[in-house]
Amino acid sequence: MNQNLLVSIIINNYNYGSFIAEAIDSALNQTYSPIEVIVVDDGSTDNSREIIASYGDKIIPVLKKNGGQASAYNAGVAATSGEIICFLDSDDFFLPEKVALVVKVFQANSEIGWCFNTVKLIDDKTNQELGLTRQSGVGKCDFRDSVINGTSLYVPPSSGLCFRRSLLAQILPIPEVFINGADGYPMKAAPVLSPGFMFEQALTIMRVHGDNNSTYRQDRPQLQTKNILTAYFLRAKFPQLAKVCNRMFAKGLSAYWKYKVIYVRYGVPYQGHRKSIADYFTLLSLLEKIEIILRAIYYSFPQKATNSINLALK
Repeated sequence: MNQNLLVSIIINNYNYGSFIAEAIDSALNQTYSPIEVIVVDDGSTDNSREIIASYGDKIIPVLKKNGGQASAYNAGVAATSGEIICFLDSDDFFLPEKVALVVKVFQANSEIGWCFNTVKLIDDKTNQELGLTRQSGVGKCDFRDSVINGTSLYVPPSSGLCFRRSLLAQILPIPEVFINGADGYPMKAAPVLSPGFMFEQALTIMRVHGDNNSTYRQDRPQLQTKNILTAYFLRAKFPQLAKVCNRMFAKGLSAYWKYKVIYVRYGVPYQGHRKSIADYFTLLSLLEKIEIILRAIYYSFPQKATNSINLALK
């Protein structure tokens, strides 16, 4: 592999004018070169675009109408030229050595298609560390067999994800129904398609603030309904993920029974929810349908289900 391979950093932004400059600066100030920084603004109505314009030709701006996070990722990738592509949310930032370490891993391991790293969470107001994201491995990892057998993985959020272009080409486009949480699609697809690498050290900082969509938001359980859409689109394209998707769908279905709609963002329901559920069931065998219904009942009443099982086993 070329020792000076180009790395593309995609920053997706919507109304995070108070954060975006630090995200851009962290991308531009990487110890590695060459890099290109693509900043996708998804129709912001605050001062984001003025900030983006102030960087001139240091970055590649992609200014689009509001379409949601998945559409921003798709537009950003289309504007890249790099062999390695890294995602960065505009309210997060990279540590200076991140890209250099990621490139070193890709160069040393020609067979891997993805490289993920731990993300450190900090309180935006106090700058206090709140913890680290969990992940399912350290170093070189090959989860293909375990994922096919139904093992769910702990994978960092979008700002901890980097991909080889050739692997990302197999995954994209991300279905644009995902207004938020679009990272769930590539992060779950990548480990079943290719070996990868997980950094134990935190190379990305995620801010926890009042406008996070789901991180540290215990007040938004209705967002679990989005598992239905994630499961449907993943299983339709990657049938080898069937077992993982069935469990994900069951969790989403249990939430749907409570909230009656699928939420793609807090307060924003997905209008095609009934069809998505019906379409998913058409992909299933009778045994899978029964298993999903039982799992959804269990997820809806976990303590009652556990008590009943324990009583039956006595």
